[in-house]
Amino acid sequence: MSFHDELLIATAAERGALLALPFVQDGGAGKLSRADYVAFLAQAYHHVKHTLPLLMACGAKLPARLEWLRSGMSEYIQEETGHQEWILNDIRCCGADADAVRGGRPGLAVELLVAYAYDVIARVSPVGFLGMVLVLEGTSTAVASQAAAALQRSLGLPPEAVTYLTSHGALDVGHVQFFASLVNRLDDAGDRATLIDCARVFYRLYGDVFRQLDADRFSRRRNQAVAA
Repeated sequence: MSFHDELLIATAAERGALLALPFVQDGGAGKLSRADYVAFLAQAYHHVKHTLPLLMACGAKLPARLEWLRSGMSEYIQEETGHQEWILNDIRCCGADADAVRGGRPGLAVELLVAYAYDVIARVSPVGFLGMVLVLEGTSTAVASQAAAALQRSLGLPPEAVTYLTSHGALDVGHVQFFASLVNRLDDAGDRATLIDCARVFYRLYGDVFRQLDADRFSRRRNQAVAA
């Protein structure tokens, strides 16, 4: 069994818990409102804009024995450049204020997700950051394309409003294969244990982003009901 397979097995419970969250399920079924979708995009922007700085920080902290992994981070950097702008364009196409999102602050769940990613690189091990890559790309391949098609139908959105979801659903299939080729080269037991432990935490923290989105949407619904 490859280490990538071991990693997937070791984190299966956390991945299942994330994919079972109501907001994720409703997104895949096209049951989100336009406000819900824009709220998701706003939080996505605030963590995706850190992707390049995190990849750079990870590459810079890798020890010489993992020089080959630094090259992998370089490839990710080329692939991920500018994706936060795709999200802002989607927000504009939904009729929402992309500039307000750009200048705004993320929710607490995203703050903690991003802060943990930087902390793992600086304090624990740069290898642990691969846990965030696993979580984000694995989730994209599981639900992004399905959610994009379902939300486009249910909300009457143009293709230009779902580019972040559609592109990641397709792109991340190849990324997952690339990711597997990288982690399968990790031959140190400590690196492997760190990656598994950090991936479990990243699943929980990314899940908290959707838990917060769920709480916010029910709050919006309650306020709308009261106003009506």
